Amino acid sequence: MQDLTAESISQAEQLRLVSRHGVGFDAVDVDALSARGIPLSVVGDVNAQTVAEHAMMLLLSASHRVNSYDKAARPGGNWDYRNSLCAREISGKTLLIVGFGRIGRLLARMVRGFDVNVLAFDPFLDPNEALPVGVTRVDDLHSGLGQADMVSLHMPKLDDRPVLAARELALLPSHAVVVNTARGGLVDEVALSEALANGKLHSAGLDVFEAEPPSPELDLLKSDKVVLTPHIASMTSECAERMAVKAAQNILDVFSGNLDPALVINSKEIGLLDSRA
Repeated sequence: MQDLTAESISQAEQLRLVSRHGVGFDAVDVDALSARGIPLSVVGDVNAQTVAEHAMMLLLSASHRVNSYDKAARPGGNWDYRNSLCAREISGKTLLIVGFGRIGRLLARMVRGFDVNVLAFDPFLDPNEALPVGVTRVDDLHSGLGQADMVSLHMPKLDDRPVLAARELALLPSHAVVVNTARGGLVDEVALSEALANGKLHSAGLDVFEAEPPSPELDLLKSDKVVLTPHIASMTSECAERMAVKAAQNILDVFSGNLDPALVINSKEIGLLDSRA
């Protein structure tokens, strides 16, 4: 996605709405839009099921080191690698979900079918909210990491600091699995690569990277302990259709005065009220 900068926005004199075909808006200058009263809309939860399924897939694939076994089974591979016993089950383990919104909740429901214990860390959760059965709230990220066998990230990138840097990764056990389908930069890629190379972590599943596409020199791309996908967690045919329809509907809604403020990133900044009553 090409950046939508303040300069570009200033040149679009007739601009009434920026409708994202997705939920991420890292590349959009939201302040510049807000200064002109222009809403930035997203597609809401239409991709939640798809991304949760992808996170589930990465969690299983990384835990079982599917990429390594796939390579071993192909021509030129080492069939005897099957005896390495590097695969690990997720059943009975503890998963820390960082960011317990739509996607995180769906993932929690999925892993409960594998008898996985679920911890949820989200500083924006209502402290009085009763979480789903089988989900335990943790109020401190470091405390949650100290209890987790697996971590899956489902939160926006709020600033330039990684959520999982070297200090946080060091709190995880050596058999831990890290999954990120949220945003590149939430995990310190250098620290993650070093932890995997030094046997401090078992494996990782990544759909997003700090720079996209990532540099061919990125060490994580060379690791057989990492399952990689090219930022496609929401890119199924079904989800693409839902996102396209919703993005188009947002455009129609802004002109009819029915745009849902819950789908507008800067609704408060531009004073957008719900007129659909």
